[in-house]
Amino acid sequence: MSKPILRDSSHEDPSAASEARQHQSPDADRRPADVEMARVLRTAPLRMASDPSSGAIAYWKHEPVHDVVEPMADHVIMTYPAGSQRLERRTGRSAAIATARPGGVTIIPAGSTSRWDIHKPMHVVQLYLPHRTLERVAGEADLAAPGDLLERTGHTDLITSRLLMSAADALEGSAALDALFRQQLTDLLANRLLAAHAGSPIVSPPVVGGLAPMALLRAIERLRSDSDADVSLAALASDAGLSRFHFCRAFKESTGLSPHAWLRQHRLEQAMNMLRDTDASVVSVAAALGYASQTAFAAAFRRLTGETPSDWRRRFR
Repeated sequence: MSKPILRDSSHEDPSAASEARQHQSPDADRRPADVEMARVLRTAPLRMASDPSSGAIAYWKHEPVHDVVEPMADHVIMTYPAGSQRLERRTGRSAAIATARPGGVTIIPAGSTSRWDIHKPMHVVQLYLPHRTLERVAGEADLAAPGDLLERTGHTDLITSRLLMSAADALEGSAALDALFRQQLTDLLANRLLAAHAGSPIVSPPVVGGLAPMALLRAIERLRSDSDADVSLAALASDAGLSRFHFCRAFKESTGLSPHAWLRQHRLEQAMNMLRDTDASVVSVAAALGYASQTAFAAAFRRLTGETPSDWRRRFR
C-alpha cells in the first residue's frame, strides 16, 4: 500500500503521467533493462529466461540500493516473493514511499528515470517487456494502440503479482514447455497491463468460438510431434491463420486447456506410458521427453502427480 509524500504514483493522474513523460529519453539513449538493472542492483540475477518475441523474466536477490535508474528500452514490471520492505522513489518533482510486499507490483515505464532508495536486501521478480509486445497484443486483440504505462510503486495487484510469480516458479527444465509457457504468460501479462496499468485502460473482447476442426487437428499434431517441430505460439497460430492472442483463446475454448497446459499433460501421459510399459531408465525417459536433466524431469513429474517417477513406476508395475 502506498503512502504519498507529494503525489503517490500508484494513483497516477494525467498531469503526473505528463510529467513522467517529460523525463523520458529517445530510444537511442535507452539501455537494455537487464543491463541497467545489473548496474543498479550491482549483482547478477539468480536466474533469468528470455524470449526474443516476448521479453525476459529475471529473479534477483540484491543488497540495498541508492541510485538513479537511467532510461531503459523496455518496461520493467516487478513483484516481491516474500517479506516487507520500504521503497522510496522520486521522479522529477513527484515522490512516493511504498511498501514492497507479496501481492504488490512496481512499474518503471520504458524511457523513464527515477531515483530509488531501498534500505535493506530484498528478493524481486522482474519482467522486461518491450513496448512492441504491448502493441502486438493490443493489435491482436483488436484494441486501440496502447499509451504509456503508469508508474506504480508497491501498488497492490494480486493478479499481476501472481502471474509474475508463476513465471519465476513454474519453469520445468523442458525447453519446449518453458518457452511456450513464457510466451503465453507474457501475453497474459501484457493484457493485464493494458487493462489495469495503462493511461487509457482497455478491455479485451469476450471469447467467441473455438478453433475450426482442421485447425485444432493441425495444432494437436504439432504439439504431439516427437521431432524438433516448432511448438512456439507463433508457429501454432500461423498454422491456424490466427494471431497469437486469438489462437490461445480459441484453443482453450476448444480443449479446456491452454496450449502449454495441453502439452504438459501430453508429456506427462508419455512419461507414464514409458515408465509403465518399458524398462527405460528415468534418465532416458527424461531425455526422450526433452528435459534438461533427470532432476528437472523428476521435479516436474512430482509437481503433477505427487510422486517421483521411480515411486510411480514401482506402484504401477
